[in-house]
Amino acid sequence: MLMKTPTHRQQTVRRRLAVICAMLGVALASGLIGSLIHPASQVSSRPATGPFSYIPAQ
Repeated sequence: MLMKTPTHRQQTVRRRLAVICAMLGVALASGLIGSLIHPASQVSSRPATGPFSYIPAQ
């Protein structure tokens, strides 16, 4: 039995889906690596600084 080749539209949809899945995979992997490198306890123990923290208080 011969298989029908996918149409141009189907190929475009598959490529688009593959790119979206790749981007989500990279985002998930980078978030996971970031959370392993800097746990939440280290981030919250830092002093909070505002946008004008470089100006010394008088």
